Amino acid sequence: MFLLWLRVAAALYGLASLAALPAVLYGRPRWNRVCLGATIGGFFFHFVSLAEMLNAAHHWTPVGMHEVQSLLALLIASAFLLIALRYRTVSFGMFALPLAFLLVLIPAIGPDKYTFTSPLIRNGWVFVHIAAILAAYAALIFSLLASLLYLLQERRIKSKQKAEFLPWLPPLETIDQIAHRTLLVGFHAMTVGLLAGSLIAQSSVGSAYFRDPKVLLSFGMWLLFVVLLFIRKSKGLRGRRAVYLSSLVFLVMLSVWAANQVSSFHRFTAP
Repeated sequence: MFLLWLRVAAALYGLASLAALPAVLYGRPRWNRVCLGATIGGFFFHFVSLAEMLNAAHHWTPVGMHEVQSLLALLIASAFLLIALRYRTVSFGMFALPLAFLLVLIPAIGPDKYTFTSPLIRNGWVFVHIAAILAAYAALIFSLLASLLYLLQERRIKSKQKAEFLPWLPPLETIDQIAHRTLLVGFHAMTVGLLAGSLIAQSSVGSAYFRDPKVLLSFGMWLLFVVLLFIRKSKGLRGRRAVYLSSLVFLVMLSVWAANQVSSFHRFTAP
């Protein structure tokens, strides 16, 4: 039954992605309501599907590739809704909603063929570890998007473009707040995720865990978060520098995800 709910969620995310275009580009309030309504509906069915999926597998930790993708998509949809409700803007929906749709689309097609087989899955801290790391990924995606939108809006203002040019961009202050707060959320989520992973390692694996490529890259990503926050507090982090540094962290994030293929403890394999 969870596949049905997931397919409904995917359809609603697809509708929300399409509605975001006229809502953002042309400022149509009607499409704005459609976008938010479809996203909220998709989030509800997505949550129900994920809960049923994990319950059917007799565990509450996402251990399959599809389960992890589904949880990441749910977190992205959650972040979009929080930003839309807090800052009254759906501008991020043009980018975040298609990403959530694509992440859900593959799990909605059929059963999972790849799963996380490490014995670490028996540890109760695994859910905290996985959920926190994925939350950091979702926050980083929005921080990078905010940095890109800030750069566009800044150039628009400096070049004194007409009001008709990119009128959907939020004010600079709003974009800056979103970039900063999502960066903080990502940093704290990554910290919690790494601490939970360290606790798991101490009780189940030992020092070998900290020599794993994915773990090393994850700590590298955490250090880049620290650098970003330090530069932002001491010198300011906006415009082109923010895009460059956020893009670097995003590339490291992709490397962390790709490192699943060579990791001894995080590899997804076919049963």
